[in-house]
Amino acid sequence: MFKNYIKIAFRNLWRRRGLSAINITGLAVGLSATFLIVLYISFELSYDSFHSKKANIYRLIADVEVPNDVLEIDRPALAVPSHLKEDFEEIEDAVRIMGLSLAVRNGDLKFKEEDAVAVDASFFDMFDYNLLQGDKATVLKEPYSVILTPEASKRYFGSENSIGKTLKIQNEDISDLTFTVTGIMEQAPQNSRFRPELLISFSTYFNGVMPDINNMWGTYDPEAFVLLNPNVDVLELQSKFPAFLEKYTGDQMRQDKSLVTLKMEPFTDVYLHSNRNQGVSGDINSIYIFSIIALFILLIACINFVNLTTARSVERAKEVGVRKVIGAEKNQLSKQFIGESIIIVLLAFVLSVFLSGLALPAFKELIGKEISSGILSNPSYLLILFITSLLIGVLAGIYPAFVLSSFKPVNVLKGNFSTGSSGILLRKGLVIAQFTISITLIIGTIVIYNQMGHMSNQELGFNKDHVVVLETGYIPERKALQQKLNEIPEIKSTSYTSSVPGVNNNIAYSLIEDSTNEQLAVHIDAFFVDYDYMDQYGLQLLAGRPFSKAFASDSTAAMIINERAVKLLGYVSPEDALGASFSQWGKQGEIIGVVKDFHFKSLEENIKPMSMTVSEAGGDFLSVTIQSNDMAKTIAAIETEWNKVMPTNPFNYYFLDEAFDRQYRTQQRFGKIFVNFAVLAIFISCLGLLGLAAYSMLQRRREIGIRKVLGASVTTVVNLLSLEFMKLVGIAFLIAVPIAAFTMKSWLDNFAYRIDLQWWIFALAGLIASIIALGTVGFHAIKASLTNPVKNLRTE
Repeated sequence: MFKNYIKIAFRNLWRRRGLSAINITGLAVGLSATFLIVLYISFELSYDSFHSKKANIYRLIADVEVPNDVLEIDRPALAVPSHLKEDFEEIEDAVRIMGLSLAVRNGDLKFKEEDAVAVDASFFDMFDYNLLQGDKATVLKEPYSVILTPEASKRYFGSENSIGKTLKIQNEDISDLTFTVTGIMEQAPQNSRFRPELLISFSTYFNGVMPDINNMWGTYDPEAFVLLNPNVDVLELQSKFPAFLEKYTGDQMRQDKSLVTLKMEPFTDVYLHSNRNQGVSGDINSIYIFSIIALFILLIACINFVNLTTARSVERAKEVGVRKVIGAEKNQLSKQFIGESIIIVLLAFVLSVFLSGLALPAFKELIGKEISSGILSNPSYLLILFITSLLIGVLAGIYPAFVLSSFKPVNVLKGNFSTGSSGILLRKGLVIAQFTISITLIIGTIVIYNQMGHMSNQELGFNKDHVVVLETGYIPERKALQQKLNEIPEIKSTSYTSSVPGVNNNIAYSLIEDSTNEQLAVHIDAFFVDYDYMDQYGLQLLAGRPFSKAFASDSTAAMIINERAVKLLGYVSPEDALGASFSQWGKQGEIIGVVKDFHFKSLEENIKPMSMTVSEAGGDFLSVTIQSNDMAKTIAAIETEWNKVMPTNPFNYYFLDEAFDRQYRTQQRFGKIFVNFAVLAIFISCLGLLGLAAYSMLQRRREIGIRKVLGASVTTVVNLLSLEFMKLVGIAFLIAVPIAAFTMKSWLDNFAYRIDLQWWIFALAGLIASIIALGTVGFHAIKASLTNPVKNLRTE
């Protein structure tokens, strides 16, 4: 009996092989897309989950409140971790992790290591990074110790064992010091926030670089983590922190008119749930959105499957009648139809595994992460996909099995049978649901595409084209390098600064005279620049004057602010702020100028108050504006001068416009993933509509033949056949618009500078959906209307 069921199932699949192919392909594509999204979501949710002590690890964060502002920081003051460990028995350990950019060399080999960190000695006790060589108890204990990954070790020492060998390392804090390799650490997993290539001991800073580091209560630099003893009440411990800060910094806070609040974040929440990450971070809202998209795609695929399965079930009515006459039971027929449905979904499952394997490399490139080594490396997900396929098969087969097995054989064999209005209403309802999802995704695609374009084309207020940025570090030769570069004809201008637009800059506690003549305590973005900075970036001066070497006091007692700072201070116009006094990082003086607001940070944020002061040190970012069509030749000339002036430093550069746009990489990647899966969902919808339309035309071929015989034109027949589907698309559009409007408004609220949800976006989405539906249905309608009516009437 079972063998006979299998034979009948495949015979029916072959009989309607076109529709069967559409049915199986649509479901397979939907399952594949869902599988890939589940891989991505599970990878994002797994960040830092490999640490065995993760449940007891917390990140220290701080809120620094002044009268008119609260600065939310993702790290505490430098001195906090070590003192917390000493003062609270609830805290077992504390580790600081400071991101570094290091110039590293071994003889003639020199590299810029961007993925470097300085960590406390107990780093390997708190975190489960695998140390391949070295003793984790001592590997970071001594100053000038360095740990490499195998890849970094190979860069500097080739195939030799690097343990005990030395490297020269320098940056703005470390001046060409000799470090000894004490360990080799396995490269951290992809789902880790910290994936350093090189680690140096934090004790290096105690030994001459920054000997007073454990007493620095006003410098917020490295991220810090504490390991709590088991069963510690986190809220109770946190309630003790105000007294702790009062003990060490109470007088300083009162003097600065500030209040510091120390808090703890669960380590496992940092990647996805924290809103104050400067480093690697994810977005839980993106996880929610992609979960919904996966559900939508699977739902659309299931709707296709159910629609085509129920539509074709009427064809089997006479078969059911014959089987009942010869003694088949109702439950036997139900099992047969459900079994056939399961066979189809199992074929779709096998195809989906094949498609997922083909698509995985391209998907990993799209999201920029190594989420899986291969399709078979995630057997648990394949099992879930298999079970999901079986459930779809059972659920999709229940309705036709129930309806067909209930037919009375006498009526069926006479041709007097009908599935009633319930089957038709079910199919119409499913088509409406399918196109509601598709139109919602079309609207989302249009909104995301336009928002990304809006951010790319926004006027930034400064010149970023043809600007190359070099990070020289605070070394004596950098001024000589600048002089040499200014002699190159293709270089228009150069300027040193502490930061460039799009790169994290300093935030300085400042006292500035406001409109009431009071000293207002503020946290303000602070740029330390040279005299050429404003001309270099084309900043527009609204009031006062720029920095000038003609005024000796400009290097010690002058500040320029932006419009937002003017508003913060309560002044009516830029001119009113001129002459206001300030105190910032040991420098006192007055405001000499106001510049027009410019976007020195991402367009996801509002422009913030900022200040510029001249620094004799200048900064370690050298901006070089090039006026040449042969960019490669000019950069080669820059490298030549670099190697002459600073032969021990590796030459690295980047283009400012590319660096600024990298701020949007996460959102751009989100947009690409969303658009790709939205298009895929729409494609699956079209497949289902194509199959349903083909079957509908097949069922109505007698009606079409009669209308043609009575003189109906091709246009009339096409309009008649298409109108039914277009009504369903219209209903879906009315449902989708409010859903999409609410969803996309919530997404756009994440951006300070965003597009408006204008009427044309929804109209365009409706037009696209109509064209898709009309094109899909119209193809079969035209084909059916052009068929010889005699043939249609004979086949009935």
